[in-house]
Amino acid sequence: MHVSELPDRSQDYLKKIYDLQEWGRAGTGNYGGATLSTLAAELGQRRSTASEAVKRLVAEGLVVHAPYGDITLSEEGRRLALQMVRRHRLIETYLQRELGYARDEVHNEAEVLEHAVSDLFITRIDAAMGHPDRDPHGDPIPDPEGRVEESATVPLSGAQVGDRLYVDRVSDRDGALLRYLEDHGVLPGAVIEVGERPYPDMATVRVLTAGGAAEVQLSRASLDAVLCREAE
Repeated sequence: MHVSELPDRSQDYLKKIYDLQEWGRAGTGNYGGATLSTLAAELGQRRSTASEAVKRLVAEGLVVHAPYGDITLSEEGRRLALQMVRRHRLIETYLQRELGYARDEVHNEAEVLEHAVSDLFITRIDAAMGHPDRDPHGDPIPDPEGRVEESATVPLSGAQVGDRLYVDRVSDRDGALLRYLEDHGVLPGAVIEVGERPYPDMATVRVLTAGGAAEVQLSRASLDAVLCREAE
């Protein structure tokens, strides 16, 4: 089966389950699943609507959902989800590199375009851009065979005071937060140092550059939106 044979909404569900699994296992190696409530909220659906959609995907052998358990992708479901992830992340990259879209604009545009483009179009923009392996948010782009780079990362919320880290990925779920992070240099490739917390719900990080360091204040709730790896 090719992912284009599925309804758009089924494509969205598979991609979102993959996304929630991908971010949920950061730094843990745990391929846990998504809860029904979280999945419904992320897709802007009622819980009952999401439940029916998941039941259909279970019947098709694309997801696994035990009663009261997490929702996970089957092997075939993961294969199809990666086709959508590849489309989405290549389109995001093309929109930013070639058409001048901002980082916080590309996600919503790609959500629409990913259902309309052909495999040939994806192959052509991939080649035109020199086969990028990361999208504008640092997310790895699966290759045509569905292989995807997996680096050992930890959410910034799990870092300790004094840790020096590379920013590996930033979440695109909150456009306002993404703009704030970009404005303050907290982007993939940046080197940061974790500072003291002046308040229980506020963290300080220093963005290190050749010209010095700039302090950035981040709310505790936003720290899970930044995935990091150890700096050399």
